Amino acid sequence: MTDTVPRFPRRSALRLLGGAIAVAAAATGGPTAPARAHARDGGAPGTRVDALLARLTLDEKISLLHGATDPSPLGQAGHLPGVERLGIPPLRLADGPAGVRVTRHATALPAPVLLASAFDPDLARRYGQVIGREGRALGQDVLLSPMVNLIRTPYAGRNFETFSEDPLLSAHLVAAEIEGIQGEGLIATVKHFALNNQEHDRMSVDVRVDERTLHETELRGFEAAVAAGAGAVMGAYNKVNGTFACENAALLTGVLRERWGFTGWVMSDWSAVHSTREALLAGLDMEMPDGTHFGTPLASAVRDGGVPATYVDRAVRRVLGVMDRFGLLDGTAPRRPERDARAGAAVAREVAEAGAILLRNERGTLPLADGGSVAVIGPTGARPLVGGGGSAHVVPEHADSPLDALRPRAARVTHALGEDVFGKPVPAGALDPGFDTEAQRVEPGRTWTYDGTLTVTDPEDWTFVLHYSGTPPLRPEVLLDGENLFPLMPGWNEYFTGGLLTHADDGLSVRRKALRLTRGAHRLTITARGGDTGSLFRLRRITAATRADDVAEAVRAARAARDVVLFAYEDAIEGQDRTTIALPGNQERLIEAVTAANPRTTVVLNTSSATSMPWLERTGAVLQMYYPGQEGAAATAAVLYGDRDPGGRLTQSFPADDDHHPVAGDPRRYPGVDGTETYAEGVHVGHRWYDAEDVRPLFPFGHGLSYTSFTYADPDARWTGDGLDVSFTVRNTGRRDGVDVPQVYAGPSPDLPLDQPVRVLAGYRRLSLRAGEERRVTVRVEPRTLSSWDAGVHDWALGTGVRTLWIGASSRDLRLRTSARVGG
Repeated sequence: MTDTVPRFPRRSALRLLGGAIAVAAAATGGPTAPARAHARDGGAPGTRVDALLARLTLDEKISLLHGATDPSPLGQAGHLPGVERLGIPPLRLADGPAGVRVTRHATALPAPVLLASAFDPDLARRYGQVIGREGRALGQDVLLSPMVNLIRTPYAGRNFETFSEDPLLSAHLVAAEIEGIQGEGLIATVKHFALNNQEHDRMSVDVRVDERTLHETELRGFEAAVAAGAGAVMGAYNKVNGTFACENAALLTGVLRERWGFTGWVMSDWSAVHSTREALLAGLDMEMPDGTHFGTPLASAVRDGGVPATYVDRAVRRVLGVMDRFGLLDGTAPRRPERDARAGAAVAREVAEAGAILLRNERGTLPLADGGSVAVIGPTGARPLVGGGGSAHVVPEHADSPLDALRPRAARVTHALGEDVFGKPVPAGALDPGFDTEAQRVEPGRTWTYDGTLTVTDPEDWTFVLHYSGTPPLRPEVLLDGENLFPLMPGWNEYFTGGLLTHADDGLSVRRKALRLTRGAHRLTITARGGDTGSLFRLRRITAATRADDVAEAVRAARAARDVVLFAYEDAIEGQDRTTIALPGNQERLIEAVTAANPRTTVVLNTSSATSMPWLERTGAVLQMYYPGQEGAAATAAVLYGDRDPGGRLTQSFPADDDHHPVAGDPRRYPGVDGTETYAEGVHVGHRWYDAEDVRPLFPFGHGLSYTSFTYADPDARWTGDGLDVSFTVRNTGRRDGVDVPQVYAGPSPDLPLDQPVRVLAGYRRLSLRAGEERRVTVRVEPRTLSSWDAGVHDWALGTGVRTLWIGASSRDLRLRTSARVGG
């Protein structure tokens, strides 16, 4: 595997960009869309753009620098009006980290973190190709993806939307995915530039980071995206060293333009702009989703002389330049391909199978044998958890349940909920006066009110569960003893929740509120409105008694079956972080009870990020599937039954608990103190922190088991004058064909007087080997990987001297060691 990031960024940016395009062309068997666009210009890029710029009025120029309402929306995230009189078409911008998010059906791909777990840039390229084709077919021009921010904290609500805690792996994957997206003619937008590694206070938090940490960690993926030819970059919400990212000249001009040679446009995240003149002069080109700052205020500032017109021209030229590069200024209507749903589904399944991570497998629990009896436990066993919420939500073509996928393989399959997350009916007689809590209908234009009492016979923990139809303004107001149980939540949390646990079987939205009820009568007040079309709501509850009944049912099912497959879940969504890495609800107790009843229990995790597992030693096996997409059920069954070897490896370290990870115990690191978050860990991100602090993770970066076994032998490393070639032999020593991902790690340079990581990931190779097969592997380690950022000269310094190299199956399973002198 070779490093796709440019080696030394002070070289010609155009030469680096051209190299990335050439790589894409070689991989796909032909020129990319940007290359085709340049070819149509007859070797004179910019001529058409200059001619258009000279004819545009100021108001027309301004209209190209901010979003507006789409007169014929397709459910996308944003719209940029064109200039019809000059043949400049509008642009439609869609979210799409795991598929194209519009109101129409699209392929719901596995979450990017599951894609990354395959350690396969070629697969990332094909993943991008599916999104690129579908985006164009669904009427879109710009994709607001991929996300390449590092996984810094296990609590971050969008960890499932990005790739890894490791800069090298993230760089490889984002470059490949962008090549795939843009090779289909869809403009990719890499995001969020930069340091948007948490959702907590994301709109305002000030991220403090030193120059070296910034370049050696977070920026590496963005640099790779630029080198791969990304058409657009999205600025982040947060501040970076005291200045909002969308008006941060050091980032937008100093790093992005001057150092990396980026020639595309920079857009804001939605409503992330805080100024007009400062943002434009710093290097922001486009405000989304409207013109609060870049609309009338910008036009007035230019006319009043507060903003030089040349800066408006600069931004417009960047936008038009990318449109020209993608053939959108040819004067003809863009030709759009047809959706290929079958091909998209095939890639979705391949990604889910390739990224499946077998974390544990004891006592021959997996693979399952055909024809046995299986108890499927958990609500997500009967209904698929396809993806996360927020901008990652996709309307899937279809989505089968794991229960249905497992039925053909077993002689007998049973299902138990384990925990009814949608609640049980409120007991008759608990309400005075009573009403139909299961189906309360409110007619159009009417308001329904209730004022009564809820009587509790014993002190008890209740979770009130509200099911409702309609948009959030129609959600009933429910007050218990004067407390509003379900206050409106901002943004994504209300409108685009997307996951299973927020919608009941009949499609009603679901909200929950847990609280301790004292014995006696409690005043209950409800106000519900019918709106224009009428509304429906249910009021249910979950208690300790209902949970105990659910667990008892699951235990009975587990005892009656040979094997148990327990699906554990967690909903995650843009806009909010997790509060713990423990499984939500009653799942830990459920797993403990079920594994005590049947040790041949496999826990399948459909979670967003790292999960603590105090129940681990009781399980037979644990399979991490994250959010597996629309084909996740079939892929999960294929791995469970051994049709596919689980070839995924962790791209993030799993901590043992909430107290032992890189941001634990220090609120300055996360979530921040007084609005400031400090990257005090420096360059020791992810697995580097565990090595530096000698902390043992629950599962290390790179970990993943196979149904067969592999050995490594005969290491050798040689300096070639332009990097290291690390060679070793891999042998499949088992009786099954299988997949392995050997990894190469490099130790620090003795010649650099810097605080260097104990080890950095230097390369890797995904291999499929037949039983007994042996293969000699060479992993290329690029000079960039062997370099450190020298803040004194603001550039990279090659780490010369004798460097130790390890070859292993994870960052902690290091089986071979060798060394080589770097730099001659």
